[in-house]
Amino acid sequence: MSVCDVIVMGAGGRMGRTVAALVAADKAFRLAGAVERPESANALTGYECVTGTDSESVFTQCPDAVIIEFTTPESSLRTAKLAARLGNPAVIGTTGFRTAQTKELENAAQGGKIFWAPSMSVGLNALLAVLPKLVEALGPAYDLEIMEIHHNRKADSPSGTALKLGQVVAGARGWNLDQVKNCGREGIIGPRPREEIGIAAVRGGDVVGDHTVYFLGPGERVEVTHRVQSRETFAQGALRAAKWVKDQPGGRLYSMADMLK
Repeated sequence: MSVCDVIVMGAGGRMGRTVAALVAADKAFRLAGAVERPESANALTGYECVTGTDSESVFTQCPDAVIIEFTTPESSLRTAKLAARLGNPAVIGTTGFRTAQTKELENAAQGGKIFWAPSMSVGLNALLAVLPKLVEALGPAYDLEIMEIHHNRKADSPSGTALKLGQVVAGARGWNLDQVKNCGREGIIGPRPREEIGIAAVRGGDVVGDHTVYFLGPGERVEVTHRVQSRETFAQGALRAAKWVKDQPGGRLYSMADMLK
């Protein structure tokens, strides 16, 4: 069995350390490199691999290693472009990309092997595959709403996963999410439009990630909920993606849907 070399970006952060710990516990992987920002260089202490605050230097010393990143959209875009230029595959679990940034990510992937998913949960992505069937089966009489709950340190709202859920159910109705989403209701707003998807965000405590899609119909409602209880769920998904994407042809932006097929 071949070993998959991994470089962890943001290695001193919560997700970075979670990924590194799972790599150390699995013989199918080897921690080849760890990268942190210059102001957080002390967080690299204890890593027994190539470490540094200069991404290009670490990537060059770890040829073909798969880069895993859960940081910020700006950092992840820089990583994707650099990885494509140097030939390292990259798995990105970062959320909060704006439309223009997503396009940049797609363009960067044209020259490399880039995998991106707003949620690295395998269970959540399996749910994305079946939701359109539920939308179709229930029909247009059911209003669609989404609620997400995350810890009090999450930077983006709504979550990338909530937006992905919204895109999927909107697409099943033939709608464009950007045109029908409502992320905040206040005051006297009048009756709910038929073509609308509300997305509510709750923040507090240490909730890793809860998402519920509501189908609110005449005399009944259907609720589909996905809960993540540990960050290891995302890390495990990212490692599964790392093993998969390194053997794929380059030239496109891969997703969880591609891998699960």
